[in-house]
Amino acid sequence: MSRHYLYLKELILNSLRNLRQNKSRSFLTALGIIIGVSSVIIIVAIGDGAQNLILAQVKSFGPTLVGVLPGKSEDKGPPASAFGITITTLTYEDAMAMKDPANVPNVKAVAAYVNGSETVSWGSNQMTGTVNGTTVDYLEVEQAEVAEGRFFSETEEKGVARVAVLGATVKDDLFGATDALGKNIKIKNQSFEVIGVMKAKGTVGFQNNDENILLPITSMQKLILGINHINMLRLKVNTADDVPQAIDMVKLTLRERHGISDSSGANDDFTVRSSAEAINTIKTVTNSLKFFLAAMAGLSLLVGGIGIMNIMLIRVAQRTREIGLRKAVGATNQDIRWQFLVESGVITLVGGLIGIIIGELVSVGVSLVVNGLGYEWGYSFSWFSIAISVSISIGIGVIFGLYPAFRASKLNPIEALRHE
Repeated sequence: MSRHYLYLKELILNSLRNLRQNKSRSFLTALGIIIGVSSVIIIVAIGDGAQNLILAQVKSFGPTLVGVLPGKSEDKGPPASAFGITITTLTYEDAMAMKDPANVPNVKAVAAYVNGSETVSWGSNQMTGTVNGTTVDYLEVEQAEVAEGRFFSETEEKGVARVAVLGATVKDDLFGATDALGKNIKIKNQSFEVIGVMKAKGTVGFQNNDENILLPITSMQKLILGINHINMLRLKVNTADDVPQAIDMVKLTLRERHGISDSSGANDDFTVRSSAEAINTIKTVTNSLKFFLAAMAGLSLLVGGIGIMNIMLIRVAQRTREIGLRKAVGATNQDIRWQFLVESGVITLVGGLIGIIIGELVSVGVSLVVNGLGYEWGYSFSWFSIAISVSISIGIGVIFGLYPAFRASKLNPIEALRHE
């Protein structure tokens, strides 16, 4: 066994003895590291879980879906409308043009959407829910089914009909065990006849479909919102191989309809994305957000490092006599430096390990809670984030322990022995 190994082992054991002798102070010293490491672990785990949840929701729509949003976007980012900013460049007539095979071939269905949060009432019962104006192809595009009654027809869609189809939860909240079909509900003082109730589907894309009220899109536009634009449209094509051609033809059709002569896309007032492109965009956005938040949490490691330096300086002052005694019996400046450097590194390593345990426990707890709420949230264990956290912890301990260590090594042994 080498002399260096034994020397390092003795330094580590001495450091652990000092930690045990001053447990409260050692804990306070490592607290910043514990908070920093656990925060990084939690944020990375939650970020991975949220990203996987969103991607799973997008993938559930299938590979044959093409989405169109109003407003231009950069190649790797969503348009402003995705963040709730109202852009009025898409219309119901645009959606109808997409259904024409002369414009976009190999399209099975096209659904247009416009929505708002409104108070819905029946008699003395009322609730606030999401009211969606959509088209007859909603069932095909969303893979949805009607449990009772029927969906509205194309004639009702175009004719501003006062009919409504309720989500399963809306029906239960408003009518309970009472049959809802044929009853009239009120939305913004407008009366709509309930003609159908949707089969329970649950949460898709962070939206609980069972809490939706579906109206013909023209009824939603004219009677509820007083607008002419739509929020988005979705096309379902025959096969995944038809998606690239469909995207090109959608762009060409919308440019012609919107009077855009530039075919480069620089002046487009819309964004077209396939499911695969949407997944890549989501990954880019969520990864950027995840690492930004992790970096912000990592700042607490810097604060913890400053705290370690301060505590180690106090320890140098308190152990001045001990340092003088060690030097008097032959310890070199290098021995003293290594003593305090190793001690600082051990403190941060212990703090890092405690932070990892806390971070993983909280991450598991979040996963259990979110799954309990009905979402498919996968717990993500990241060896990479753990390795980075431990490495950074030890690095901070060494870096911020350098000044106290050098200060301790420079003490004059005679003056140190006189210290009270």
